Amino acid sequence: MTDQEARVSYGDGDFAVVKPGRFVRCAVTGRPIPLEGLRYWSAQRQEAYAGPAEAAQALGGAR
Repeated sequence: MTDQEARVSYGDGDFAVVKPGRFVRCAVTGRPIPLEGLRYWSAQRQEAYAGPAEAAQALGGAR
């Protein structure tokens, strides 16, 4: 495994690594998210979020 950014396909309830790496970037903050800590994403938008606040912000739940 490399220290590079992974490419991931996000599904409903799971994700598949398309290109190996150790992390993905939060679509809201740009912060790296280690794959083992990835818990929030949108399958429809195909983007990852660092946490529930970022997911809510991206999906229109937080103002």
